[in-house]
Amino acid sequence: MPVARALRLPIIAVATALALSGCMSTTGPVAVVPQGGVDAVAYGQTYAPAPVVDSGGGGAISALRSAFASAPRGYVGPPAVPVAAGPSVVYGAPPVAPVGYDNSYHLGPGDKLRVVVYGQEGLTNSYAIDAAGSITMPLIGGVPARGRTPAGLAAEITARLRNGFIREPSVAVEIESYRPFFILGEVAAPGQYPYVPNMTVESAIAIAGGFGPRARRDSVTLTHTDAAGSGRFEVPLGTPMSPGDTVFVSERWF
Repeated sequence: MPVARALRLPIIAVATALALSGCMSTTGPVAVVPQGGVDAVAYGQTYAPAPVVDSGGGGAISALRSAFASAPRGYVGPPAVPVAAGPSVVYGAPPVAPVGYDNSYHLGPGDKLRVVVYGQEGLTNSYAIDAAGSITMPLIGGVPARGRTPAGLAAEITARLRNGFIREPSVAVEIESYRPFFILGEVAAPGQYPYVPNMTVESAIAIAGGFGPRARRDSVTLTHTDAAGSGRFEVPLGTPMSPGDTVFVSERWF
């Protein structure tokens, strides 16, 4: 019996050791995070996991050094979220549309026209509207132009040429130069000057050399004539002008 007991103890110890070694070597299911899973969810970009290896002392500090070394050069954080830019704001004066005199302008004495009769070089020429308000052309003689638009005058010339001269005439009328404007009163050089499209009272005064020393500078008198008649108006300096207008700069009282 003592011998059996003596053999039983080593056998139990060996069996216990074998059982414990089997439990510790058993492999169970392990949850594995996909490579770069957090980065992929948060930023849509993955990076290789940093190897946590202690290369000799320092433990956590060594692991951090390895992580920074493995990150792409120049990486400073998650990509910036694009922000929609608002409309750019541009400050400045609104554009000024050119005056459409070529289409709606009413002709008058002093205007110079270019009349083109296609295929008829002898009729194509420059014509000035005379004091009576007419132009004189070969074949058809005088044609009234005062108060007409360029298109209206072209239609009148076409009708006259078709009446026994040209079977199917094609006519165009363009304005070569406008009749002049006049400026009087307290300016450096009063007189008559060529009109320029989009001219204002202020630019007319500048063309005449500017205000005189005794001029009233806040407003002027503008005389304007059109199809409805003639009128005189007291206007500010920014008022647009038309061909044939007269500007009068008065003298100030003090």
